[in-house]
Amino acid sequence: MKPVLLALMFLSEEHRAQMAQSFELVYAPDAAQAAAAIAAHGARITVVLTIGATGLSAAQIDALPNITLVCALGAGYENIAVAHAKARGIVVATGAGTNDDCVADHALGLLIAAVRGIPRLDQLTRQGVWRTALPLPPNVSHKRLGIIGLGTIGKKIAQRALGFDMQVGYHNRTARADVPHRYFADVTALADWADFLVVATPGGAGTQHLVNAAVLSALGPRGVVVNIARGSVIDTGALAAALREGRIAAAGLDVYESEPAPPAELIGLDNVVLTPHVAGWSPEAVQASVDRFLENARRHLAGEAPVSPL
Repeated sequence: MKPVLLALMFLSEEHRAQMAQSFELVYAPDAAQAAAAIAAHGARITVVLTIGATGLSAAQIDALPNITLVCALGAGYENIAVAHAKARGIVVATGAGTNDDCVADHALGLLIAAVRGIPRLDQLTRQGVWRTALPLPPNVSHKRLGIIGLGTIGKKIAQRALGFDMQVGYHNRTARADVPHRYFADVTALADWADFLVVATPGGAGTQHLVNAAVLSALGPRGVVVNIARGSVIDTGALAAALREGRIAAAGLDVYESEPAPPAELIGLDNVVLTPHVAGWSPEAVQASVDRFLENARRHLAGEAPVSPL
């Protein structure tokens, strides 16, 4: 008999079929379906697949007495009760490294779109407005880029920024010895130095509203902030106020605190570019994430270490 897999996020029909080759799949992509699935199949489930935003709580873990593996489909795992799982001897693994290029590409796309005002220019062009009636949009090249969180994705964003002849600074909990970029121990100091700020840090309680009103004010009236990390890292109310009052110039957001609902405070602002948490989504990236999960699970069930354990 195939092991029973509980999947707690959206999966395409093709990827459900791919997983069904190795597992008896219990597909529960929302909270109500998850509760029903755990109630009906809890004792049979041995593997759980989730994402960082959805997670797997301690209570859910305790309702699954026979699980031995919990995997995050992507790199994030902020809402998985990792310590609780490990205390029960459950292996936890992620999809780290499978969508880094896609996220970094999207971050630069949001930055260019926000700095140059591309969505607004598109709308005005369709209305017949010509360039002589518009203010000049600034360069992206030769500016200072501050990155909050210089992990694997942050490093790839920095690599792309160098192609635009940008200076790169970053904030981490500690400085990295393997990069030449300027380190800032304080987020506000990084924002004060930078022209543009990209958020690439993990989510969770430790980074809640790390980008607040003071950080945004330090970024300044020509500054642009981009978030491809987690919506919780930026104080949405403070961001909306800073954008309305001209204390920063623009923002590009793939994530927001209200998701999947759009951020109501930002919808009416034409200096915000919004995308629906798709920075890590491409055919290549999602397939790599699914393949990584299946390899992590195959190794675990064969008594081996997964490819990307926590």
